[in-house]
Amino acid sequence: MKISCTQENLNQGLMVVSHIANKNANLPILANALIKVEDKILTLSATNLEIGVTIQLRSKVEDGGEFTVDGRLLTNYISLLPKERIDIELEGDNLKIECQKQKTKIKGQPASDFPLIPKIKKEKPCIVNSRDFKEAILVVSFAVSTSETRPEISGVFMGFDNENLVLAATDSYRLAEKKLKLAEGNKEERKIIIPVKTLQELFRILGVFKDDESIEETGNIEIYLTENQIMFSYNGVDLISRLIEGQYPDYTQIIPTNFKTQIVANNLDLIKAVKTSSLFTKSGIYDVKLDFNSDNKEIVITSSSAQTGENTSIVEADIIGESNSIVLNYHYLLDGLQNIGSEQAVIEINDGNSPCVLKPKGKDDYVYIIMPIKQ
Repeated sequence: MKISCTQENLNQGLMVVSHIANKNANLPILANALIKVEDKILTLSATNLEIGVTIQLRSKVEDGGEFTVDGRLLTNYISLLPKERIDIELEGDNLKIECQKQKTKIKGQPASDFPLIPKIKKEKPCIVNSRDFKEAILVVSFAVSTSETRPEISGVFMGFDNENLVLAATDSYRLAEKKLKLAEGNKEERKIIIPVKTLQELFRILGVFKDDESIEETGNIEIYLTENQIMFSYNGVDLISRLIEGQYPDYTQIIPTNFKTQIVANNLDLIKAVKTSSLFTKSGIYDVKLDFNSDNKEIVITSSSAQTGENTSIVEADIIGESNSIVLNYHYLLDGLQNIGSEQAVIEINDGNSPCVLKPKGKDDYVYIIMPIKQ
């Protein structure tokens, strides 16, 4: 194997794949990145057996071959080299790297020991805008359950139809749902559960690429599905992951279709008021009470604790319907307010024992549900 490429290209490629190359006592080679040169194409790969990532890079190829070296070590070394041409050559069980006055040899292992990363045929993709999908990951994945007792809600629900993609996550105490328009669908309805770590890894990879790159090159993500696997293709990167088996609960049943009180308030004012009240909540309960006064057009947010004291904050609001109140976990409330992406927040409730709905004003593509703390 003998190749040359730019430091910028190689560094970006390694940043994409090496993150999932981690030490594993049972299979040490999982800490390695696979460097493969075939048909004059340079491919970097890494896997943790749950997720596999590959990226193709532009390079000048003199001789093909494949080899594996420690992914983190190689990434750290390449990142420190000047932004010039890098020459790489395989010598026995060493990878020789030269760049201007820098020379090194990194010991590695044969590619034959590296686990095979599954492949999915690139047929009938669902295509979605990359920026939209990145935002959807951000505003949904935080609500995933961290408990392993119910594996089906430890992942993110993804529902496909010909025109739309729905992402949803819940931990039984709150629920986040985001709807996206598909740029292109495959006319096949599917409902799947994807590990949250897969989406977090995809989110990180999307962040590696600069936002100012041309929209033609980096605008869309192609999604390919098999019975038990999913693959995302983006800008030369293929990320493949297993799916979680099981059936996602029908969460739509808990989303209220009507309300007795609707509140519209400045989102930033609400966030500040909830943060202030959070300083005086009971440890382990984290309860804040929200009183919605339809006569005075204001939200009164109160909290008290025997240890720290008490607080009252008032936020002006447009209130439609009857006066009402609800007690919520301030962590869950803040998560929703900070992710709706709108200057104005809409809160809808029926009473203090029913789910609270939070959504951005003027949009119907995002909804966040919080279960109340019953008094």
